[in-house]
Amino acid sequence: MKRLLLIFALLAAAAGCLAGNASAQSQADAASTGAAVPGVSRTIDGIAARIEGDIITESEVRELGAFQRLVDGQAKSRDDIIRELADQWVVRQEAAATRYRQPPAAEVDRAYQELVKRFGSLAVLQDRLATVGLSEAAVRRLLAQQLYLSGFLDYRFRPAAQVSDKEVQDYYDNKLVPALKARGDKIPPLDDVDDQIREVLIQQAIDARSSQWLDETRAHLNIQILPPGEGS
Repeated sequence: MKRLLLIFALLAAAAGCLAGNASAQSQADAASTGAAVPGVSRTIDGIAARIEGDIITESEVRELGAFQRLVDGQAKSRDDIIRELADQWVVRQEAAATRYRQPPAAEVDRAYQELVKRFGSLAVLQDRLATVGLSEAAVRRLLAQQLYLSGFLDYRFRPAAQVSDKEVQDYYDNKLVPALKARGDKIPPLDDVDDQIREVLIQQAIDARSSQWLDETRAHLNIQILPPGEGS
């Protein structure tokens, strides 16, 4: 999966406005009791899909779509996003069963800073976040989730992802060297890039084994995708 899955959340406070404070308090009271407040709309999340005894919500679909627009420039179709969320559900169930650890905060911070570098600056990233409608907190949560899921897949499938010296040599001869020559770059000796090539091939093997496992597992799951609005 390797697989990533960022805006600034601003809290507006109406300083010194008694009417605003009273309104906010009445809304908070109503929210706690379930009472309706005149002029205040309430959004109830819908169900996008049912998977076994669980659900995938419309807000999860919208959020992942927004994240895809952020990092890829466009989102997949609704059905494809739901299938991706279903795959995440499968991995999450398996990871939880093995008590796989959540990524440390420092790891999430590094992933977020890499995203900032990708956009060139924090200001540019924040502007893009505003465009797709994501908060920084949401992006950090999505990054943490992606680190958790991809880390578990690495943990589960890396031991079986063996790479031979011949595979490394073939990758060097048939992929790396031609690509570097086409760009006019210097060709390093194989010994200097052996570890990097081996890791690339290991990741490819992990991805292949993960995809096969997910395909096989998905085939035995009861997944029902609901039309938009039907699960409201």
